[in-house]
Amino acid sequence: MKKYWLIKSEPDCYSIDDLKKDKQTAWSGVRNYQARNFMKDMTVGDLALFWHSGANPPHSAGVAKVTKSAYPDKTAQDKNNDHHDPKSTKENPIWFNVEFGFVEKFKNIISLSQIKFNPKLEGIMVAQRGSRLSIQPVSKDHFETIQKLGK
Repeated sequence: MKKYWLIKSEPDCYSIDDLKKDKQTAWSGVRNYQARNFMKDMTVGDLALFWHSGANPPHSAGVAKVTKSAYPDKTAQDKNNDHHDPKSTKENPIWFNVEFGFVEKFKNIISLSQIKFNPKLEGIMVAQRGSRLSIQPVSKDHFETIQKLGK
């Protein structure tokens, strides 16, 4: 059964345009246990809203698709990487990543304020106070509403 997600990235770090250019990328460097567990629940074919968290305003910019399910995140074991975690080893990996492929860039960005004031999006996690998770589940209805608004 297909699941739906929201994935966050700072647009100056990695944007929807970067994913469009690259066509596919490993979503590595996530160091939050709940976000990691969400990634471990992802399966090939799941869809994700691509969220630009550091943009002004923060917004959904497009859609990505899971192209490879969770596997150990090698950046955790790379001492030269900003996301290195000495507790994560090849034998006992703590951190995982998935791979995403580009699906579409929205014609219209969907800002956080648009989401907050849309009754069809009531309850979506990204609009809740303190929602800082870089990966979060989204209902099919919320996903489809945002996707429709983006077109």
